[in-house]
Amino acid sequence: MCLLTGCRQNARQQEDGGNYPLMTLKPEDRQLSVKYSAVIEGKQDVEVRPQVSGTITQVCVEEGARVRKGQVLFIIDQVPYKAALQKAEAAVAAAEAGEATARQTLEGKQSLFDDKVISDFELRTAQNDYKSAKAALLQAQAEMTEARNNLSYTEVKSPVDGYAGMTSYRIGALVSASMTDALIRVSDNSEMYAYFSLTEKQVLSLTARYGSLDNALRSFPEVSLELNDGSVYGQKGKIDVISGIIDKTTGTVSMRAVFGNKDKRLMSGGQANIVIPYNRTQCIVIPQGATYEIQNRIFAYKVMDGKAVSTPIKVFEINDGTEYIVEEGLQEGDVIVSEGAGLLKDGTVVSAARKEEAAVKEEKEG
Repeated sequence: MCLLTGCRQNARQQEDGGNYPLMTLKPEDRQLSVKYSAVIEGKQDVEVRPQVSGTITQVCVEEGARVRKGQVLFIIDQVPYKAALQKAEAAVAAAEAGEATARQTLEGKQSLFDDKVISDFELRTAQNDYKSAKAALLQAQAEMTEARNNLSYTEVKSPVDGYAGMTSYRIGALVSASMTDALIRVSDNSEMYAYFSLTEKQVLSLTARYGSLDNALRSFPEVSLELNDGSVYGQKGKIDVISGIIDKTTGTVSMRAVFGNKDKRLMSGGQANIVIPYNRTQCIVIPQGATYEIQNRIFAYKVMDGKAVSTPIKVFEINDGTEYIVEEGLQEGDVIVSEGAGLLKDGTVVSAARKEEAAVKEEKEG
């Protein structure tokens, strides 16, 4: 009997309303952040390959050493290439002599033709011989240039400033221009790039908010880099590239943030998290417990004339798991039920006591 009486009292209490924690909304500042997995790469990460074939006769770089652009890293056997250059130089000398002889012959033939001593056929033959001699000279000069370039390629040089990686090639190793493996990698780590991705939906949200990808790019604040050991990198970075192309496989858009690397703490190939902060000032903030969701729409109960009125709201897409930043539906001065929204019904009578007042009362009674 008592149980039945208690049930009737509880039902009547729920129908008539009850004491629910309320709060009056006022503008507040919040800082949120979102993490994205990122891959770190050097500003330049170059695979150094030979352009000619031969045996390595000298290794001029130490693994991990700082190298400069143009610094010799390896020397490939130069003997056959020096011989080829000498041969090409000799061919050029012979072609120059042939061209000079053909030119002199043409000049003599031209004089005789002017004096009507020889026929037009003989003059044209001399002219053609001279053209052939000039062509032979040009070909010999081109072959000499190629031979000289091939000799210069025996000195494998660093194409960029940076740090040398590891290499398995030693003196005596046979290398060629068609080899698949690089002799060594040189990374310019003065600046580091962190590559990460956003979903298509997130990018569309950015373009809708800022009007274009360029405007969205300019709007991004400085970002942080959380390293694999959980520490935060000491220098802030800046997002400088949004690809603008959706990957058909993943449905994501690639982005890049650049970080200074003066202390060389960041290494190419590393993994990290990009942390993007979102600072919102003078915004309306409500507890997530003050909301309920129906068919992907979020509602809160606004107190009007002592009754709870279900109100649809639009919230900022990023949250900390405990609060929502309200963009539409509520404004400063509104009173809402701050907890237990899922237990209420539209039109339920609620007490007018504020959550803050209840807290003060409890503090005084304590």
